[in-house]
Amino acid sequence: MGLRDAHEHPRTRDWASRVWAHRGKGIPVVSVETPRVALDADREESSFRLGSAESTNRLRSVDDTLLSDEGRPVPVKLSILMAAFNEERTIMRVVHGILQARFPCEVELIIVDDGSADATPDLIKEIDDPRVDVHRHTQTSGKGASILTAMSLATGTHMVPFDADMEYVPEDIANMLIPVIKGRTDAVYGVRLFGCNTVYQSYRYADGNKVMTHFANILYNSALNDMHTCLKLIPLPLMRELNLTETGFGLDTQLTARLLLSGVRPFEVPVTYYSRSHEQGKKINWRDAVRCLWILIRTRVAGRKRAKVLRLPGGTAPADAAEAMVSSAELRED
Repeated sequence: MGLRDAHEHPRTRDWASRVWAHRGKGIPVVSVETPRVALDADREESSFRLGSAESTNRLRSVDDTLLSDEGRPVPVKLSILMAAFNEERTIMRVVHGILQARFPCEVELIIVDDGSADATPDLIKEIDDPRVDVHRHTQTSGKGASILTAMSLATGTHMVPFDADMEYVPEDIANMLIPVIKGRTDAVYGVRLFGCNTVYQSYRYADGNKVMTHFANILYNSALNDMHTCLKLIPLPLMRELNLTETGFGLDTQLTARLLLSGVRPFEVPVTYYSRSHEQGKKINWRDAVRCLWILIRTRVAGRKRAKVLRLPGGTAPADAAEAMVSSAELRED
């Protein structure tokens, strides 16, 4: 069938391209007209609408028929842990965003106010939703302490910290849940891929995170892309077994260090990130970076010493087996 025949054929007329060759000064010019495709029939059969957030979310993240390799979904209840300190400008928008987002499992949101001096306690006290549990520290104890308090109150199978400052978006959590529900992995990191769906207010912060992550990869023989992401989705029993002790920003580093030392390698899912400056309320500083370096080194050295003394029946354990045998109790530093 020629091109002209295709145009005249009733089943292909709308799909064919019309091509003309215009004679110029010895140079042929070809014009291609892209056909307009009618989708009225498709629209009647499908609930999808262009620009529909609900349909897009379903296509990208929420699938009621998610199945594991064994043919059934892994049962998951997610505990979202939120530490808040003087976040009156953003916290309610973040909470509403989480409660309005669609997730492929049951969720609970545990908010711990860390002794805020602004209107944060009054705002979160007014939240009336059975999925939300609000607690308050009478005095400021640190972000890590707030996460540990929230973790002690959580009832889910998995947990993920989520900041109250609008740097992350709740919709990304749903995408992180997919490999867990499918049974492909237990731990998922939502990584900020620099230059892709991210914006940084400071070169020092962006590059500093790269350096710290690279240093951790060398120490622990890992291949992480973003060690300091807030979005770390981890089984709650495993999180508790790590015996975390840091009460400040160092908890984030201690969590990753002990997770890597125990042999876990998180699955990574790209997420969106809108960083804020110190003028906008960012609280972490260079002293926290120094503390994080110390935690990485201390945890690695302590784990190596304990791994060397482990023994298998009848002989010495191989290095990789010894490290796999390092329990959370043995990971405690003096």
